Amino acid sequence: MQRKAEIERKSKETQIKVSLNIDGSGKTKIKTPIGFLDHMLELFVFHGYFDLDLSVTGDTHIDIHHTNEDIGIVLGKAFKKALGEEKAGIKRFGFAYAPMEATVGRCVIDISGRGFFKFNAEGSMPAQKGTDGYEFSHFEHFMESLAHNLGATLSFTIQNPSDDLHTNLETMFKSLGLALDQATTIDPRREGQIPSTKGIID
Repeated sequence: MQRKAEIERKSKETQIKVSLNIDGSGKTKIKTPIGFLDHMLELFVFHGYFDLDLSVTGDTHIDIHHTNEDIGIVLGKAFKKALGEEKAGIKRFGFAYAPMEATVGRCVIDISGRGFFKFNAEGSMPAQKGTDGYEFSHFEHFMESLAHNLGATLSFTIQNPSDDLHTNLETMFKSLGLALDQATTIDPRREGQIPSTKGIID
């Protein structure tokens, strides 16, 4: 049985429709007003072996903050819904590295029911801006929204950060896909048990 979710969220700022299959093959149909984020999400989905259909409109004529943040919110909710209320049988923890030239992104995740996001840089992290006005702060807001709505502790570390924002974020979105794939994998040794000594993951 494949773990799937569909969510539609409408506000005065954004209209978002998402269809997610955790047990997919990396297929995407992504259309948002932020082309740079589209590319990052395609990398995330491909390396996580998820299937994602995402359609977004938003008030990007003002700025991209609301749209970027709301996409993170909806994706987090979609993964939480697809995993099911009890999250039975999943490995829960995942970690992965993704290198790009001298830069290495690392993601560590715990689907614990507690939303938390942390970023660390090993080396100087210059102020950066990418295409579509995407800045590093947008990445932080996106991941914070994703973590809180999925209910996961999400920790990123970047080693030897590049002067190029694209390089830095590509390593982290790829490592997120790899780590989340690992954390959501069903472990046959669990035999459908909830992966917590408390017997519950909220």
